[in-house]
Amino acid sequence: MAREQQNADGSGLGIFLRARRSRVRPEDVGLVTGSGLRRTPGLRREELATLAGVSVDYYARLERGQETNPSPAVVDALARALRLDAHEHQHLRDLTDRVDRRSARESSARSVRPDIELMLESLRPNPAYVISRTMDILAGNPGSVRLFAGTEAWPAERRNALRYLFLDPHAPKLFADWDEQVRTCVGRIRALAGTEPDTPGLAPLIDELTRESPEFVRRWTDYDVQPHPRGEKTFHHPEVGDLTLGYQSMQLDGTPGHRLVVFFAEPGTPDHGKLLLLDGSAIEPAAEPAEEKQG
Repeated sequence: MAREQQNADGSGLGIFLRARRSRVRPEDVGLVTGSGLRRTPGLRREELATLAGVSVDYYARLERGQETNPSPAVVDALARALRLDAHEHQHLRDLTDRVDRRSARESSARSVRPDIELMLESLRPNPAYVISRTMDILAGNPGSVRLFAGTEAWPAERRNALRYLFLDPHAPKLFADWDEQVRTCVGRIRALAGTEPDTPGLAPLIDELTRESPEFVRRWTDYDVQPHPRGEKTFHHPEVGDLTLGYQSMQLDGTPGHRLVVFFAEPGTPDHGKLLLLDGSAIEPAAEPAEEKQG
């Protein structure tokens, strides 16, 4: 369904261009409009084509998916005309580069190497997990499962960050910045769907969320591909109460796009104590000293 919808609407490039064109007002780029009613939100095709220095016919072919490989100069001109920031500009480049790339088939996309699983264990009590490009949670240590309240009840093969955010009732209560969290995650999947729509598992995930979550549909239509700002994240956890954690995400070498996500707190702080509780480390009884043998 997701792939059919994209084919009906045009290429990923065309969808992105239309979405961004609708957000730019004529006055934002110095155009004077008459008093008549404008049926098109944002810029008209001919207005954007003029600003970018391309013909209206050529730009129309870009939006329709009939032309998918504009030159770097045209890409940069479109980015300027659409007032794209650096991240959006790079996404536009990625969309046009896609025709020159062949996506690797990810036959082992869900497998996690033993050394990575050992690393997850060594990071305890800091919650840490491995996530795929489609945001499947492939492996995690005990603290990561308990941090995301409710995921204990999900089958391992169903654990997916985007599915959790939209379909699990715990998620909106857990994240202090739930709105920002879903914006970022949808943007990441939106970017992947634009550049590599044949990624295994991507279309079924989008189809499921489209059926099950009107909120996902609204976010998907926004086509926001902005990254999440770095910093701290606050949780309202049902077991340990509020805690604020630092976090970091990094690419794992030698994997098909897997990322490691780690949450952490400074040892000795109340937040670190709560991580010990979530991990289970704080409830292990201390060992009794052995009695000395009588000689």
